[in-house]
Amino acid sequence: MPEPSVPPVPTAPPVFPGGPALFRLDPGVAHLNHGSYGAVPLLVNEAQELLRTEAHADPDAFFNAVPARVAAARRRIAGRLGADPDGIAFIANATEGANLALDAVELAAGDEILVTDHGYGTVVAAAARRASVTTVALDPHLPDEDAVCETVLAGLTPRTKVAVLDHVSSPTARLIAGPRLLAELSARGITTVVDGAHTPGMLAEPIAAGADFWFGNLHKWGYAPSGSALLAVAPAHRSRVRSLSPSWEDERGFPWSVEYRATADYTGWLAAPEGLDLLERLDADKVRAHNSALAAYGAALLARIPGLTPLPYTPGLAMRSLLLPPGTAETQDAARALREELAAEAGIRVLIWPRRGGGGIRVCGQVYNRAEEYERLAELLPAFLKGA
Repeated sequence: MPEPSVPPVPTAPPVFPGGPALFRLDPGVAHLNHGSYGAVPLLVNEAQELLRTEAHADPDAFFNAVPARVAAARRRIAGRLGADPDGIAFIANATEGANLALDAVELAAGDEILVTDHGYGTVVAAAARRASVTTVALDPHLPDEDAVCETVLAGLTPRTKVAVLDHVSSPTARLIAGPRLLAELSARGITTVVDGAHTPGMLAEPIAAGADFWFGNLHKWGYAPSGSALLAVAPAHRSRVRSLSPSWEDERGFPWSVEYRATADYTGWLAAPEGLDLLERLDADKVRAHNSALAAYGAALLARIPGLTPLPYTPGLAMRSLLLPPGTAETQDAARALREELAAEAGIRVLIWPRRGGGGIRVCGQVYNRAEEYERLAELLPAFLKGA
């Protein structure tokens, strides 16, 4: 029986000019997990600190002007993303977006919500609080977008009222809520709620066209401060969107009522446009191509490790995933333990995600990363897998 061929060593992408200097990251750690929490550039941090200084200097003036200033920041964001400024609202994160969206959907006794086994935990939990949930298992080896679409459609039941889907899945780093799937669900009268946590900044067109509700984080790939995200709502649903707690702006409706939350820290939202502005100054297309090439380089190196299996991927994304050997990271606790061992003993941050039969590893690419960080991961990972 012939020996399995070893993939060729790919060409290492060059360092993005000036990229590492834009961030205040610990140089002793290989930060290969940008997709989980992002990282805030120094320029955006400085903009937020100036806003905080302003708020502390004259709190009355600052907070009295918050609704109008947040609306102005929202308009700047809308311009960058090609969105309707009256159809989006600032929110804190994807979990808040899921709850706002699902609260706006009229559900009756017996209605069901479809989710997938790739869905983010708290987003799936938000669905389960409101109706019975049908979970569609998506084989990570599904070859393409059409196969994903057919699998999701096959999971619909006569009682399915809502489908909650990842735009780009977090663990397997691939497109799920593509145009065809959203159109097919709409034609069946299914309300679509799309988790776009990873798309602003990573996709040129980050808001899923055709979705009834979409939410996405700006603090991952959009270089915004933590706690900065967006909810986009189709016109037919906007009148039903209510803030999760009563707002002094309730009478103005969406998006004002969702954005205003009395005395809170609004500086992240007000500084968020600076992140997308920086992305444009760096040349967004160039950044996306660079980040995608880095993720591909890292995945290609890991694919040379015996027992690791590359997964199908969506071209152009700055994340790639591989399956770990059987018996590795099968539970959440085991995945967490392996992740923290890599961080503590090797100084490497990656996502390890659990899966029965063998979990997975996801690497990301960002302008602060260097090829040698992925090389270090590929060199050291086998020793950790032996003990997992």
